[in-house]
Amino acid sequence: MGYSPLYKKQAILSSLLLFVSVCSSVHAIDLIELNDRELSNVNGQALMSLGYIAPNDSVNKMQGQGVGFYKLGIEAELELNANIKKLQLGCGGVNGAGGCDIDIDNLSLSGVADTREGRVSSSAKLTNPFLEFAIKNPNAASTREIVGLRLSAEKALGMLTTGTENSVTPNGINSLSGYMKIKDTTGTGYTAGRNMTYADTKQSIDGNVKTSFLFIPITLGFKSTDYNLALDSAKADIFINGTTISGRRLSSAKLDGYANINQLNFGGQLGASLNITGGLLTLQKQVTGNITGLKANITIEENLGFIHKIPLDNPFSLSLQSQNVWWPGAAETAQKGWWMAFEDTIDIGSVVPSKKIDITNDVLKQVVGPISTYITNNPVACELFDCIGGSGLAVGNVNLPNTSVNFPLKDLQLATQDFAPNCYGSLKFC
Repeated sequence: MGYSPLYKKQAILSSLLLFVSVCSSVHAIDLIELNDRELSNVNGQALMSLGYIAPNDSVNKMQGQGVGFYKLGIEAELELNANIKKLQLGCGGVNGAGGCDIDIDNLSLSGVADTREGRVSSSAKLTNPFLEFAIKNPNAASTREIVGLRLSAEKALGMLTTGTENSVTPNGINSLSGYMKIKDTTGTGYTAGRNMTYADTKQSIDGNVKTSFLFIPITLGFKSTDYNLALDSAKADIFINGTTISGRRLSSAKLDGYANINQLNFGGQLGASLNITGGLLTLQKQVTGNITGLKANITIEENLGFIHKIPLDNPFSLSLQSQNVWWPGAAETAQKGWWMAFEDTIDIGSVVPSKKIDITNDVLKQVVGPISTYITNNPVACELFDCIGGSGLAVGNVNLPNTSVNFPLKDLQLATQDFAPNCYGSLKFC
């Protein structure tokens, strides 16, 4: 539909009259002239910002691959409190059927708080949130292609929790594709008491006892395949190395470190063949003693469903890419599919097993040899008639400062992963 020349002239005239009217109104406000010093004190900031990193830019970690990055950011702080009953992304898709790139039950995001009231009345703070595109061949209209999309913020401050409770059953994170760096941490655990027998280790306990006869020193050797020693519970100081969790559709993480096992008391029956001049003498002894200096090389296969509480004070992002993309500022390449990344080190709190740690037969087998070596090199002292005829034998302290045993652990419920629901009342999730 067209317009007549007369109508166009009237429209132009109306616009001019409006412009003159606005100018007159502005003049009536009496604008104030500012000098250079006064102008320098005036600050302004755009609500939105645009950025571009070219494929060959020095800060582009994908140089030579023809990928550039366009970033649209909001210069503001966004506050968010949210509960998501089921977060599933990338189920099937490019990474194959039968699983999801990200599968998390009962995800909650709130401000940093340890109480219900504190969580529901607070919000996570996202500073300068942005949307970023990874464009392949950005300078060629005919082959230009979007290969990635990222939602992120320059900084996220809040509390992210998963699952409904910290229990002996894993819940929350079912699978995770992404990057997470766990901080070095320490903790305290306790071994569970148990008995150690020859049937458990299939190894004899060998050693020496030293005594004297008519003031003549005598060393007698013994060998026992008949023992039943009760090992008491012992405290263990745990040191876990920082580790990086990275990969697609992960359901568990491997942690490693070591533990210093405090004094481990033992007592019980030991039947031994005692070497004496002219033959062997079989004895039954009630022995007592303790083991000190023992270390454990710890490996933990930890189901991600036991990690429930993640304090956020770092850049955080969620992205989708059709190929591996190394986003600007990211610590590692985001792999194909959906990807959740926590860029800075995360403190998951002390590693404190919520129940005592069982000592397996495999661990016991590693201890028998060092015990035998120590008692052989450091004979147990006793009176001759006590050694031969007495019912008790005080072994004393068996110090093993250079002995480390491999101590594999699996799926520890962590005492410090308790969290308050992001709900009023008594609901576990809302």
